[in-house]
Amino acid sequence: MTDEPEVVDAELPSETSAPAESTESVEPPEPREPMPPVESRFMFVDISALRAKQLRRGALPRVTLAGPDGDGDAVETAKKLERIAMREVEEGLIVYDIPDQNAHVVGSEPEESA
Repeated sequence: MTDEPEVVDAELPSETSAPAESTESVEPPEPREPMPPVESRFMFVDISALRAKQLRRGALPRVTLAGPDGDGDAVETAKKLERIAMREVEEGLIVYDIPDQNAHVVGSEPEESA
């Protein structure tokens, strides 16, 4: 008798039992009208920062940037993602919603007029 834990091999499903992948081609999405240009610098920064965060988490970029030599290798990855996000916002490829300024803030009570 040993003190080592007993390892049991789990059975993995065989590759032949996996469902067959569809051979149908996926149609690209219909081109849509670009978003209007962002007029506020602060809104532009907010939208770009949120998009850069999505890119860092693995979202696929909608535009590419070339480096000084044309291959894109000379630009650092961290800076490149922010630049890509800014270019996407400039070109109107990012859909965003501007919050309603007159919307009621949750948790606050309306002021009473006396």
